[in-house]
Amino acid sequence: MRRPLALAVLALALSACGTSVQRMDAGEVKDVSGRWNDTDSRLVAEEMIQDCLSRPWYANANKALGKNPTVIVGTVKNASLEHINVDTFVEDLQRSLINSGKVEFVASKGERGEVRDERLDQDTNASEDTRKAHGQEVGADYMLSGALNQIVDQEAGKAVVFYQTNLKLLDMKSHKIVWNGQKKLKKFVKRSKAGW
Repeated sequence: MRRPLALAVLALALSACGTSVQRMDAGEVKDVSGRWNDTDSRLVAEEMIQDCLSRPWYANANKALGKNPTVIVGTVKNASLEHINVDTFVEDLQRSLINSGKVEFVASKGERGEVRDERLDQDTNASEDTRKAHGQEVGADYMLSGALNQIVDQEAGKAVVFYQTNLKLLDMKSHKIVWNGQKKLKKFVKRSKAGW
């Protein structure tokens, strides 16, 4: 009787130490560590693009060009103290710009290189009527670039983590900065002393 009971207790103890996984809705907000996360990325991108497209440069550009301006996202640097996947943030910026319906959008440098390689391949392998000619790309009128910054103030298992995202929109022809946006986030994080 004692042996089966001991085995049952041991099995219960081992199962309590196992990993547990729970599926979540991708839009659900869950801040576990206090670090920059997917929700921060999406919300900052949406708010900054909304601000960008509501400023005077947009109406001026639309009037001067006679059409929606064409935009490209350039380099966004991670100047924070933590590892942040900036590519995810850049994709959130691109999605917000494209889905606004207010700008045309051109592919990034890496994406253009892949398309150009495909056109070179088409020169040799595609039929004349389906081949895409070189020199037909649309140039960007404006480039969006910037940086993610962070300041951490911590002591005794408590921290205030401050993020500041700075973005600038540059006129590709004149190099003028036509929009300068900033978004700030601040998080108060409490954890055990061993966690820091």
